[in-house]
Amino acid sequence: MTIQTYERVSDQGVRQYIKFLATGQEYATDIMGVREIRGWTEATVVPHAPDYVRGVINLRGIVLPVIDLKARLGLGMTDASSSHVIIVMECGKRITGVLVDAVLNILSVAKDQIQPVPQIVRESGNDYVEGIAVLDGKMVTLLGIDKLTAEMDAFN
Repeated sequence: MTIQTYERVSDQGVRQYIKFLATGQEYATDIMGVREIRGWTEATVVPHAPDYVRGVINLRGIVLPVIDLKARLGLGMTDASSSHVIIVMECGKRITGVLVDAVLNILSVAKDQIQPVPQIVRESGNDYVEGIAVLDGKMVTLLGIDKLTAEMDAFN
């Protein structure tokens, strides 16, 4: 019964997203790309990495690059503390950690709840913003982690 219900909802264009907080704003990304959520671990700095790369951490024998989402969005570096988390994302063969303030919850979002990205955002080269979900009067920016982390191929 549960499987049939899920298939029916899925046929209506509902996708699940993980919602998280960064820079006081709510963001979300497709939950299918989330491998795990872990507490903040100090990263080892990598010389000549982009300014939004915090460095790398050891994830059970895998060298994992960690992106500071706040910095990646051009809003300065996060002053990371033990309350911050790293969302480990997998996109194809690429595994990347994304530093955020907190994970909030899981959302089910229907296609009709997603507004297109405004033209000015598309023109500014922010192709990692996939849309804006309007849920209960609040806006949540939907991020495409594949595009957000595309430059990380050199680290994987």
